[in-house]
Amino acid sequence: MAYLTAIADEDARELGHSFGIDVAEIEALAAGSVNSNFRLVDASGRVLFGRVYEEQGKAGALAELALLRELGAAGVPVVEPLLRPNGLSVSEYAGKPFALFPWKNGEILCQARVTRQVCDALGRALAHVHLASPALSAVPEGRFGVSDLELRLERVEREAAARYAADAAFIRERLKQYSARRDAELPHGLIHGDLFRDNVLWDGGRIAALLDFESASKGPYAYDVMVTVLAWCYGQGFDPELVRSLLAGHQAVRPLSRRELRALPVEGALGALRFATTRITDYAMRAPEGQPPLRDYRRFLARLAGIEQGALGGVITGMGPG
Repeated sequence: MAYLTAIADEDARELGHSFGIDVAEIEALAAGSVNSNFRLVDASGRVLFGRVYEEQGKAGALAELALLRELGAAGVPVVEPLLRPNGLSVSEYAGKPFALFPWKNGEILCQARVTRQVCDALGRALAHVHLASPALSAVPEGRFGVSDLELRLERVEREAAARYAADAAFIRERLKQYSARRDAELPHGLIHGDLFRDNVLWDGGRIAALLDFESASKGPYAYDVMVTVLAWCYGQGFDPELVRSLLAGHQAVRPLSRRELRALPVEGALGALRFATTRITDYAMRAPEGQPPLRDYRRFLARLAGIEQGALGGVITGMGPG
């Protein structure tokens, strides 16, 4: 659901020139729910990826791009932005930040192709993101804290009360309950916060790149682990073997403490509530009349129900602390 469906050739050439590149072709990509993304080809045939930041201002975009460069320097598999001749990593299009990246080949896996080996590799890569925290010059505060989600729920109740009032009230009550149970002393640092299947490129069985650090922020590592479990280890229900493999991969690189392991169900519940909320505001409320949303928030209420019914208890109990 990209915001922009095209950039005129003349504008594309001007954007390319701001990076010292002669753009020959530009094509809008369907991928993306927050930003507008484009495939560009320069005069030499080199393929590039362009992004217009639809919601972040220049400062936010610059911070994300600086983070990518620092993560790359720390050995995390990311795609680092190109720099303009003036040393900046953003230009401007229609008053919004625009960035260019090398095109990274790779494939996005469907859920049917998620295996134990995939989850092990994913857990290891996520642990490397967490271990990079001390090397970072800054870690953003983030936009999806409990208070931010409560503001979104207020908007749901104000603008779409008849359709989503009951679910919004349920989410609000559960947010209050689980935030009160949260362990404030959990280890914190940089978390990706949104490591879903469409944010990882694969080359065979190897991770080619972790993508989209726009939601990256300061947070508990245990929360990030559980968001990734929610994203990769759930089909019709949680797959215990996939969960076990993802946790084991993370443990092999950055072992979770006993305290973090105990916190996983609460952090997983908060992750499910976060995505249930944003799926309502970003998809359900934007869906054309009579059409289902592209992504259904009720899938995350189902994940929450699984956690509350103890679907992950046996797996978590069986993991040894670091």
